[in-house]
Amino acid sequence: MSGFLPITADELKRLGWDYVDVIMVSGDAYVDHPSFGHAVIGRCLEAAGFRVAILPQPNWRDDLRDFRKLGRPRLYFGVTSGCMDSMVNHYTAARRMRTNDAYTPGGQAGFRPDYATYVYTRILKQIFPDTPVVIGGIEASMRRFSHYDYWSDTLKPSILSEIPADLLVYGMGEKIMVQIAEGLRDGKSIEDMRKLPQIGYISTTLPDYDGDTIKLHPHEACLKDKFKQAQNFHHIELESNKIEASRIIQAVGGKCVVVNPPDEPFSQADIDHSFDLPYMRQPHPKYARRGAIPAFEMIKFSVNTHRGCFGGCSFCTISAHQGKQVVSRSEKSVLEEIKLLTQKPDFKGVITDLGGPSANMYRMGGKNKELCRKCSRYSCIHPTHCKNLDSDHTPLIELCDKAAAVKGVRHLFIGSGIRYDLFTEQNAGYRYWENVVRKHVSGRLKVAPEHTSEKVLQCMRKPSFKLFGDIKRRFDDICRRNGLNQQLVPYFISSHPSCTLRDMAQLAVTMKGLGYRLEQIQDFTPTPMTLSTEMYYTGYNPATMEKVFVARHPNEKREQNRMFFWYKPENRNAIRQSLAKSHNEEFIRKLFQN
Repeated sequence: MSGFLPITADELKRLGWDYVDVIMVSGDAYVDHPSFGHAVIGRCLEAAGFRVAILPQPNWRDDLRDFRKLGRPRLYFGVTSGCMDSMVNHYTAARRMRTNDAYTPGGQAGFRPDYATYVYTRILKQIFPDTPVVIGGIEASMRRFSHYDYWSDTLKPSILSEIPADLLVYGMGEKIMVQIAEGLRDGKSIEDMRKLPQIGYISTTLPDYDGDTIKLHPHEACLKDKFKQAQNFHHIELESNKIEASRIIQAVGGKCVVVNPPDEPFSQADIDHSFDLPYMRQPHPKYARRGAIPAFEMIKFSVNTHRGCFGGCSFCTISAHQGKQVVSRSEKSVLEEIKLLTQKPDFKGVITDLGGPSANMYRMGGKNKELCRKCSRYSCIHPTHCKNLDSDHTPLIELCDKAAAVKGVRHLFIGSGIRYDLFTEQNAGYRYWENVVRKHVSGRLKVAPEHTSEKVLQCMRKPSFKLFGDIKRRFDDICRRNGLNQQLVPYFISSHPSCTLRDMAQLAVTMKGLGYRLEQIQDFTPTPMTLSTEMYYTGYNPATMEKVFVARHPNEKREQNRMFFWYKPENRNAIRQSLAKSHNEEFIRKLFQN
């Protein structure tokens, strides 16, 4: 089928379809682009021969007619909150309601419910009780076990114990979603699908299993003892980092949540197939009068080169969702996508980004793949570089040069975060850095040191701040030698576990000394199933089981965040009072003397 996947009954009628195999329900507007999960799943199912429809942002407040308009799918409903957890989408770190939604036309808020996966699934099972519902996406994936929910300030049980979903697919699930459709089409039951990898489900009995099984503390035990929750997370993270992982089970409410090990990592052919499908690379025309979709506008002329991340940052969900193993597209696939973009009528010659979860992990991974299969390290580069890691930047340098040379491309910029802790003299990292600074910066280049305190950085699993100093000197030298007027913009986080007001005051003094008035900052927001969130909730570091300081009170978080803006006159009195009250008076002089 050419064109968009259908989203209305009229479109189904025009196609002459008297049935649909799978209906994908999403909290995002329908953008037919490989950066939007519902489009990826839909196109992969279509390529496998299935009829797929999209039900984007259905109205859950009225008589629920939106949920009925496409009818009952022959095989199953797929449900996702969208590209973000719906609560992260809706609320700030201060738990204030956001006034916009980047995944909705016109940036309008209010087109998806809180806990969207929960709400959609309950409605579908109410209307179509006998039709299987398969949940997936970031919200389902990161809530598959007991998890701390910042917005309700509670330890919530597995999402599977709170909604009547038949299956949960975690991680990047396009291959598994196709296998589920194929199994149901061939007459197998939804219970038969429980044998697939990368699947979670809830059961009253524990099925037989040939491999190893890890039994977590029950949810009810974790409610009473935060130490047990921290122990649970240690096991979850350890298995998430393995290629050959164990099955994990957790008791809750007299039942058992069962999560099978992940599927084999994608091959290059797999990821090329997913990206090379006939996406329209546009929002559905239905939205034309409602305004642009901000999230699409941001990425419409960017190109993703790979998935996965082996950085292992404590606060990040990328490796937990996409996997630690980096899977890279072929040069041919990337360059063909760029050629498609140059043919768009509104393309002005600028590729805004060539990257992925990080800009510079393209084609990187283990030299000996067999060693990787048993590895359980949370990071290939922290606290030290793995000796088995091939971190050669040469393939990426060559790809950038070829991409910039595509006819119609005037500028190629790098917008994804660059992991400068990957650079060594031997892996062409500094050559890549010079290449980027000279050719691929649109005036400002963002990097993420995240903090200046070594103690906090260790807790974040980030490199020493000294590396930022080194990379900034190299950046300034390259600009000076080439007559460039460019800025290196650092990104920082306040209130991360182990961060005190004194740490933030030292950060402010350090950045003042470097001549920075910070803009790219955020207050730490606990999101489900990250190491940092578990530290925030339990007060323990699950990796070491040692206690860790946490700034939980809103006043503490405000005081820390305010330190970023020491230079604003309206903040000076409050900062002086905070520093005096906490016996950190020496920083008053360092910050405010002329």
